[in-house]
Amino acid sequence: MPAAARRALPWDRVRLSVVIPCFNERATVETLLRRVREVPLHLEVIVVDDGSTDGTRELLRELEPELIDQLIFHERNSGKGSALRTGFARATGDVVVVQDADLEYDPYELPLLLEPILAGKADAVYGSRFLGGPHRVLFFWHSVGNKFLTLLSNMFTDLNLTDMETCYKMVRRELLQSLPLSARRFGIEPELTARLAQAGARIYEMPISYHGRSYAEGKKIGWKDGVSALWAILKYNLFPPRVPRWTPPEVEPWDEPGRLAQALTPPASNASGDPD
Repeated sequence: MPAAARRALPWDRVRLSVVIPCFNERATVETLLRRVREVPLHLEVIVVDDGSTDGTRELLRELEPELIDQLIFHERNSGKGSALRTGFARATGDVVVVQDADLEYDPYELPLLLEPILAGKADAVYGSRFLGGPHRVLFFWHSVGNKFLTLLSNMFTDLNLTDMETCYKMVRRELLQSLPLSARRFGIEPELTARLAQAGARIYEMPISYHGRSYAEGKKIGWKDGVSALWAILKYNLFPPRVPRWTPPEVEPWDEPGRLAQALTPPASNASGDPD
């Protein structure tokens, strides 16, 4: 986007809710949170700890006053999908984005993802790891699996995404909260894509960098999750409930009178919660 158009966008009137699902990420979560807070946007940071047992919960309590707006605990590990659904329900920003608690995705790129939404071109933006951005060289078969799952998802949704499984999914809040999401684990990725397609959302992709981890460094997703994703693609594309068609608002929420003052008012913290 030309620099003049970027300057004209209403950056100062928009609040971005950053939902961070977290499970046993003590080694990286503080660094990640500090990077998120350095992003030059009005943010609402929502952390959902999904039953961590490695000291992450205690660390998050220490970091909450400085870095977290809403801290929610699941008493048992219920899966990424459950954590995200909890965070989505609590979000109050104009736009919501998923941010993993590891350091594989760079929060400094969040403004790039937000641009098409602020420009009125998109209702959802995916950050694609396969559009030419810098990335760490890691697992060949993981990339093959990701591309196969994306291809299969595209066949059902009639979209031409390059990276359906990406963590970086940014969606208008009202649209996101209207979707009937139910996945508990990593099936949330194909479910979100299926529901957005059924709603008729305008989806953009943007190239992002990717700093993948090895299993020795804490990577959790495995081949069983890939098999589950196959079933999730079939389930959420072929079976109800279906989603009402989405109609963008005539007046953007960030253009309503008094929205700047509202965007700058932080929400109250909440340090309890349950996945369902």
